[in-house]
Amino acid sequence: MYLGDYLVIDRQTGPFAFDCSLVSTGLQFTAEIDEDKRHLFSDYTFPALHLHACRFLRPDGDLVRCTIHRDSPAPCKLYRCVVMRVFDPAGKIAGTVTGTLALHSGDPVLQAVWEDALRQIPETSPDAEARLQKYLEEKGYRVE
Repeated sequence: MYLGDYLVIDRQTGPFAFDCSLVSTGLQFTAEIDEDKRHLFSDYTFPALHLHACRFLRPDGDLVRCTIHRDSPAPCKLYRCVVMRVFDPAGKIAGTVTGTLALHSGDPVLQAVWEDALRQIPETSPDAEARLQKYLEEKGYRVE
């Protein structure tokens, strides 16, 4: 969400085309809004409300999507926004886990299960993601 402080639109070169740069590296690149996401990009409500968010992010239902996925620079492609989606036993999404292994959920039961899991599974272990997923599944959650 906060890559807007690092990814800068230098100028718009067409209706859905931009010259951009990364502040951290000076990398310059061109980006064109993915054809299947142009309808999302045309709504400027999200960037107006989230001033530090990447200018190319847009909501799509419950998700926030990159509208330049094809042309996004390497640091964006390497960033892992969501590594797990956690569904409760009824099949309803109960939370998401980001690449830093942080749980985002308003479900107090899932939060308690997650905290218990982290007490048993070191986040720094190379197989932490797989072990956390298995732990959640053993507790009755479905994880994708």
